[in-house]
Amino acid sequence: MQCETVKVVHQDEVQGGYRLLWLDAPGIAPHVRPGQFVHVLVPHMEEALLRRPFSVYKADGPVLQILYKGVGKGTRTMTYLRPGDQLSLIGPLGNGYPGLSTGRYPILVAGGYGMAALYLLARALPVQGVAFFGGQSASDILCVDEFEALGWEVRISTEDGTRGERGIITGVIDAWWTARDADAEPVEAYACGPNGMLHAVARRAMERDWRAWVSVDRNMGCGVGACLTCVLKVRSEEGGWAWKRSCKEGPVFECREICWEMEEAG
Repeated sequence: MQCETVKVVHQDEVQGGYRLLWLDAPGIAPHVRPGQFVHVLVPHMEEALLRRPFSVYKADGPVLQILYKGVGKGTRTMTYLRPGDQLSLIGPLGNGYPGLSTGRYPILVAGGYGMAALYLLARALPVQGVAFFGGQSASDILCVDEFEALGWEVRISTEDGTRGERGIITGVIDAWWTARDADAEPVEAYACGPNGMLHAVARRAMERDWRAWVSVDRNMGCGVGACLTCVLKVRSEEGGWAWKRSCKEGPVFECREICWEMEEAG
């Protein structure tokens, strides 16, 4: 982990308000592992003291890419960044996704920008499986060509039916699971997206004896484990529960670690 002043190489709009930002970050990019993130200090926002966390989409040589959507003041400000502009980055941060266990079949589950967070993992895994992508509409389905180019089968659902099957992505997963050969390899799932989707994946994993790794979506203050704003409740070895920091011990957890019932209760 290091703090680095990086330069903007390029950025453009992908679709539906999503934008892709290329950053020249030679001190950070070569060390990024799948599922890790960077903490960005948005320039020209002197009134905003906190950084913003962003998953790393791609990291090739000294350049890393961030896929984001301008939905708040900070991300809208980022849309004005131009080549040569500088910004402060801390990273790579967090514990990312582990590799595939021997004898397991990988599936990826993503909602919205979660697709970008899974790309480096899809590229690194030794076996290609099925990637399930869900969103509200077609404009929320990202990176399909990139995953297919890696050899992944991509199955899609949208809530309004504008791309893929109509409905939520867990319905597509259920249909795939029902049609799958009972003697096939056990599943290892990797998920990133809204917390409701992550919980739905976790329930299926526990019912079906999958191993499932989920990247939790929490508000982060410092990004380095000091402020404790991103803690969540996990099961302890003594049978109770304990706090863990999403930015430090996470953001990726095996789904059985998380006390989902406590998360829902607040």
